[in-house]
Amino acid sequence: MSILRLLGLERKSQDSAPGDADAVRAIARRLEALPPERARYLAAFAYILGRAAHCDLETSAAETRAMEAIVQRHGGLPEDQAALVVEIAKSQNRLFGGTENFLVTREFRAVATDAERRELLDCCFAVTAADDSISAAEDHHVRRIADELGFSLAEFVAARQAWSGKRQVLRDLKP
Repeated sequence: MSILRLLGLERKSQDSAPGDADAVRAIARRLEALPPERARYLAAFAYILGRAAHCDLETSAAETRAMEAIVQRHGGLPEDQAALVVEIAKSQNRLFGGTENFLVTREFRAVATDAERRELLDCCFAVTAADDSISAAEDHHVRRIADELGFSLAEFVAARQAWSGKRQVLRDLKP
């Protein structure tokens, strides 16, 4: 086994399916106890949450805790396994975020139902609001994720409405 594979950094794998994103496979390998499709789904879900959290090039402790709680609840995972999934997702975002973001989001869109995509969008807002404020940069990045998930502007605005009280741009307008 190569050191790159051992560290989860190997770019191509013989057992990978076409269209897979490397970041999803790295997380999915850690979830081998789950059915493969469920593990891949959770890996993509966690990666996209990490993408939302890391849009300002750092992930706060509050964002990490929010991601762990969401992955634990959404994935039905024990706390320690959810924490591992989140740490791997954060690491993959730091290492490969620029090149993997679109691929992972496209893969998630292909396997998720409309309701699952809407739930992920709401969870992205929850992660960015974990520190009690959604910055303009975070709002913009979640909008990009929504675009890649196939949401229209009207659908995005409707989803964002629930988080209006956390948006810094709106807070700055109040006297």
